[in-house]
Amino acid sequence: MKVLLYFEGQNVISKSGIGRAFSHQQKALTSAGIEYTTDPWDDTYDILHINTIYMNSDAIIAHARSIGAKVIYHAHSTEEDFRDSFTLSNVVAPGFKKLLMHLYGQADALITPTPYSKKLLEGYGLKMPIYPVSNGIDLARYQKDPAKVEAYRRYFSLKDGDKVVIGVGLLFQRKGLLDFVEVARQLPEYKFIWFGDISKMIIPAKITEVLEHHPDNVIFPGYVKGPIIEGAYSDADCFFFPSYEETEGIVVLEALASRQRIVVRDIGAFDPWLKNGVNCCMGHNNEEFVSLVRKCVEKEIPDTGEEGYKTASERSIENVGQQLKHVYEEVLKGTSQI
Repeated sequence: MKVLLYFEGQNVISKSGIGRAFSHQQKALTSAGIEYTTDPWDDTYDILHINTIYMNSDAIIAHARSIGAKVIYHAHSTEEDFRDSFTLSNVVAPGFKKLLMHLYGQADALITPTPYSKKLLEGYGLKMPIYPVSNGIDLARYQKDPAKVEAYRRYFSLKDGDKVVIGVGLLFQRKGLLDFVEVARQLPEYKFIWFGDISKMIIPAKITEVLEHHPDNVIFPGYVKGPIIEGAYSDADCFFFPSYEETEGIVVLEALASRQRIVVRDIGAFDPWLKNGVNCCMGHNNEEFVSLVRKCVEKEIPDTGEEGYKTASERSIENVGQQLKHVYEEVLKGTSQI
């Protein structure tokens, strides 16, 4: 069995969750002993595992069919998580859904990160088998490392006694960025750092406004990778991610793997794997978020970090590799089940 992992436009979306998911797939297949290639000109593969929705998608699917390969589409995207992202996204969202239906509809099977996103896709009328498989997490990368913590604290010139709340994600309204800033406004005694970036050409006016005019305790460092953000995950006092819509949320897995206290919005993507008061704290509005963030930072509620780590462990790269192997085998045998 040989798999073509196909990812178009890496220069454009490599910083996104989809980009990290693609990297995780490569590690997962290696861990499971599955031969793979990322070269679309290599015609020796049995399965096309396609990750992206771009101009060459139809062509690569047609070529896979011409050599007798099976096609699995990784359904990272839905109409729901396309909305409230960049300028005019809500206007073009119905057309985006039609594109998804056209591309996903050509697959022998779909992989999608959560039971929630599987349910959404089934609601579109797609009839092929759909497998919920987490995007996975590299647990070793997010273990607490004093050198990474020092790099993070030095980068932001943090002093002893500074209390820090972090968020991570593209600069989208859907990610809850405006709520993150409003909660920060109500908690001026803490520093709030949002890691993430996006092209200034596609940022809506609301986001541009908040990036240019925000409380003094909010920091937007842009896209930061490596030791600095990994140190932030493990050393911050709270991870706050008030996203309105996700298919999974890799940044949440990263926070869980770091044994971080996390505060998230109670949304469908987190059901049933995140449990309020067990491995996270869940809120519904800014009033609740202010209270939960304060209680997490001040350690006034039980620490959910260890339970969170257990949840991340269930989605390790190695476990994901075995799940992908199972999906591939089922699709090749033609016995895949919904």
